[in-house]
This record gives sequence, structure tokens and C-alpha cells, in this order.
Amino acid sequence: MNWDFALLLFILLVLTGAISLLEWGFLRPRRRRRAEAQMAVYDANPTGIGSVEAARLRREAYEQAHRVPGWIEFCVGFFPIILAVFLVRSFLVEPFRIPSGSMLPTLQSGDLILVNKFQYGIRLPVVDKKIIDLGEPKRGDVVVFRYPVDPKVDYIKRVVGLPGDEVLYQGKKLFINGQEVPQQRDGDYYEPDQSVYVSQYTEELGEKPNDILYSRRVAQDYMPITNYPFRDQCEYFTAGIRCKVPEGHYFMMGDNRDNSLDSRYWGFVPDRNIVGRAFFIWMNFGSPSRIGGFN
Repeated sequence: MNWDFALLLFILLVLTGAISLLEWGFLRPRRRRRAEAQMAVYDANPTGIGSVEAARLRREAYEQAHRVPGWIEFCVGFFPIILAVFLVRSFLVEPFRIPSGSMLPTLQSGDLILVNKFQYGIRLPVVDKKIIDLGEPKRGDVVVFRYPVDPKVDYIKRVVGLPGDEVLYQGKKLFINGQEVPQQRDGDYYEPDQSVYVSQYTEELGEKPNDILYSRRVAQDYMPITNYPFRDQCEYFTAGIRCKVPEGHYFMMGDNRDNSLDSRYWGFVPDRNIVGRAFFIWMNFGSPSRIGGFN
């Protein structure tokens, strides 16, 4: 959906920009010459009426010859707005809406978030080709990316595995390169999608701790939903999965571990699919107090 909007915005930018250039470089000078020619004809043929009335008629004739069509005036006025939106959205920050509870408790359904578009590099709009490398996703980052199964759909998950990492998730425990990721019990959390209370834990995955949800009482089996690229890099077994993350790819998981369709089911996210790092909730109309940063 966001990819379609980016394409639509680009098309509008090209159309309004082309019309603005045509107006500034050709149509406006032509109208000016036409108006001046009209005045020359008017001056060469005095009307014989009073000077005040003659001046009014002359001015009206000039304005008529110099009048800008409404649709051109609209495009010229709209072009700077589209240009500003396009530049900010393509290279600085982009807004997204959280559609589900897969990132609970960090992000709730209905959160409107901002995504940093330049932290991982400058990409050409629409084609999303990286032209300047400014950094790479870090373990623990919350990232928006194009869903590998359907790139027209945007997903948001947390980076768990970096290129070259071995990721093991078994018995609700996460291991990175053979080391268990530390967790601490942090009470219970009401999960609105399931209408139940689930256990909340603080996990030390990245540079800062983050909260996750899962229930030890709920058994979970993992099976791929598609034959994804580098499928041979993953091994599925009872209540667990082990994957070796390929170069240029990332292993993503939702914070709501029992309720997230993520890399455990559809594989790795290539770097070219990365949109940016989510960093700020700018509004939730159902809960305005949620405005602010998150980890």
C-alpha cells in the first residue's frame, strides 16, 4: 500500500513539475508577449472615450490576455507542496500505522509511528535502490520492511538475527550464536486480540532492553508457510527452529512471540526490502498518552 502511494506521489510530482516548468519557461512568456501585443493594438486605436474609462478598458484587456488557466494555476501552486512531502517522505521520515498486535507490548494496533528513512542509507524513491550506505540495522532495532512474500505489503518487526548469526528459538527461549538472550519476568499483560492475560518479560536483545510477551502454557509448533529463499538454512523441529542468517539478510521477530507471523514462518528479510527504523509514536487516537519514543 505504501509502495503504491509512493508511486502515486512520484507521478503527481512529475506531472505538476512538468506543468510548472512549461508554465515558467513557455506559457507565461507567451502570455506576456500576447498581452503586450494586445496593448500595442489598443494604443494604436484610441477609443475616443475619457482617460479613466480608457485606462480601465486597457487594464481589463491586458488582464484577459495575461490570465492563467485555473488548472495550470492549481498545478503550479501544488507543486512545491508535493515536492516537500516527497522529499521528506523519501529521504527523512515516513509515517506508518500499526495494523495488528504482533508487536505488543511495544506497539499497539492503531499506533501512528514515524520511521527514520536515512539511518540505514539513502535509497532512490520508488525503486528503493540504495545509493549511499550510512549504516546497517542493529540487533534489537524495530524495523519497517517490505514483506518478502508480498513486497507491496509493509511489515514491522524487531531485528533478531544479523547476517551470519545462528538463531535458535526453542521452548520460548531465544539463542543467538549459542548464547541465550537474557529475560526477566515483568508481570502480566492483557492481550486484547486474544482477550487473555499473558506473561510479560524484559529481554536484553540489543543495546537497550525491550519488552516481549509469551505464555509458557501455550504450545507452539513452527512450520514454513512458503518455500522461501535460503530455506535450506533453517531447520524445523518440535517447538523450535534453528536458522543460519545469510549475508545481506535479517531474521525478524515480533515482540508478541506467540502471536506474530515473522521470520520463523516465512524466512529472511533481504536488505533491499528494509524501509527504515521505527522510532516514535506520533499519535494513537484511542490512547493519546502513548505519544513518544520507544525501544
